[in-house]
Amino acid sequence: MAPTRPRASAEKSRPSIFWPLAAIVVPLVGLIFKVELEGAEKLPREGAYVLAPNHVSEIDPLVVAVAVWRAGRAPRFMAKESLFRTPVLGGILRVTGMIPVARASSASAARATLEASQTLARSRRGVIVYPEGTLTRDPDLWPMRGKTGAVRLALAGGIPVVPMAQWGAQQVLPRYGKLKLWPPRRRVRVIIGDPVDLSAFAGAASSQTALVQATDVVMDAISQLLSGLRREPAPAERWNPADHGQKETGRLEP
Repeated sequence: MAPTRPRASAEKSRPSIFWPLAAIVVPLVGLIFKVELEGAEKLPREGAYVLAPNHVSEIDPLVVAVAVWRAGRAPRFMAKESLFRTPVLGGILRVTGMIPVARASSASAARATLEASQTLARSRRGVIVYPEGTLTRDPDLWPMRGKTGAVRLALAGGIPVVPMAQWGAQQVLPRYGKLKLWPPRRRVRVIIGDPVDLSAFAGAASSQTALVQATDVVMDAISQLLSGLRREPAPAERWNPADHGQKETGRLEP
């Protein structure tokens, strides 16, 4: 994970560079989805934050980006470091302040996380991090076991973690499935929750045990939000791919 260079002063919630992109993306997404957003006021209108959504479809980022834009902030994601070397796309990622993530050793990863967290805090930017790290492997699309990246980033800089849940995008693009554009404007519900209380883990960004426990707290918050959207209880135990012989990267085998 490598940080981007901070600006000299705090930026506006929705910088001018995002408006041309929004003018294209928001109407296009509106043709596909009818995004219903609840809890927009819970996303900080200024200052740094880590937004942690669930992940059920490859098209989720479009839904999340539109929801964050409508909530008054610029949608910035963690992105693979290799994408920053891609012509055109790499330039867009850098200009819009996306944060690159690179594979690295434990020591260098921890150092990069601290630098990225400090960058977010200084520039007062928010970032969207999928705590599951990939599409959920849970057969019923509930949030699976989370990874520690989101809370590690937040705890390193005292940045709040805001949980988010969305439900409906999988009807347009099923997990590892084919795109379904008919009927248009399928309903997608998005809810933003209160910042997760991680005060019990303050100063514990270097403790793997504490990071795992804090991640569980965040995943609980996301699961409860999704439970409300689905109107059914979340599983008592989260899906762990390792217990089922599943890889956590790449396509999910049938």
